[in-house]
Amino acid sequence: MKKILALLLLLSVFLIVFTACQKNAPAGDSQSGDTPDGDEGLITVGFSQVGAESDWRMANTKSMKETFTEENGYKLIFKDAQQKQENQIEALRGFVKARVDYIVIAPLVETGWDEVLAEVRDAGIPIIIADRMIDVSDDTLYACWVGSDFRSEGDAAAAWMEETLGPDLKIAHMQGTLGASAQIGRTDGLDAALAKNAGWELVLRDSGDFTEVNGKEVMERFLKENSGFDVLYCENDNMAFGAIDALRAAGKSFGADGGITIISFDATHAGLDDTLAGLIHYNVECNPLHGPRVAEIITQLQAGRTPQKLNYVDEISFDAATITQADIDARDY
Repeated sequence: MKKILALLLLLSVFLIVFTACQKNAPAGDSQSGDTPDGDEGLITVGFSQVGAESDWRMANTKSMKETFTEENGYKLIFKDAQQKQENQIEALRGFVKARVDYIVIAPLVETGWDEVLAEVRDAGIPIIIADRMIDVSDDTLYACWVGSDFRSEGDAAAAWMEETLGPDLKIAHMQGTLGASAQIGRTDGLDAALAKNAGWELVLRDSGDFTEVNGKEVMERFLKENSGFDVLYCENDNMAFGAIDALRAAGKSFGADGGITIISFDATHAGLDDTLAGLIHYNVECNPLHGPRVAEIITQLQAGRTPQKLNYVDEISFDAATITQADIDARDY
């Protein structure tokens, strides 16, 4: 009897262990527990954002978050790099460890990405570059890029200056984050115009890092160093807001009141309000609504198709002489 009871006990233990193992075993070709509970069937996207330095950047983040929702079939892992490239590199490596399906990155600067992107490619994860471009030795390190033609933006601003302001100009140039694609393209546009317009003189140039606070500080410094400029070529709206505050504090005339002509980029809602008010003379759009375009690319990749390498968003420009409130009200950002 004791032997029979022992055998029955042993059999019971075996059945309990076997049932538990069957319950926890992976089924078919599933991800073996890599997919968190409740995320089955969702496409996981890791997004490394530069930061929240401007109105444009926040609109860009909003577009991504509103696109990559569970309702749309996605799980989004969002990382704010706080304006540090090392944080973005760390985020990309974290996405690889998390075994996301796709990685999207809005890079802080163009260089320094070869090593980490090679790690991402080796992990078999497609990577999509958004907004600023990257400069790598091998363009197979990323699937494609979505963003603006920053050089065309700079050319558009320079063409308006040629047509509207005349042949003799003294220009103060407030650059964005040095090494960022937007800074490079917009600066190249101005430099090309300076080279062909003999009467144009660049009297001041410094970086405001795309932020309102730095824009104000740079303008204060400009006014101390050389207040005799006709044009402020400012590489985004937020720096322009800071510059306007500094000009007002210094009692300088600008905008519709005459004096300094302000050129800006991004065409955010607040920037267009200032354009309508005549504070900013010309504002070149930089479209931040990248979410739907990135989602379209992911749909192509999911279907086994190859998307275009470069995907430009549509953009226009706004002149203070012609902009209307209806133009601003029609904007999504």
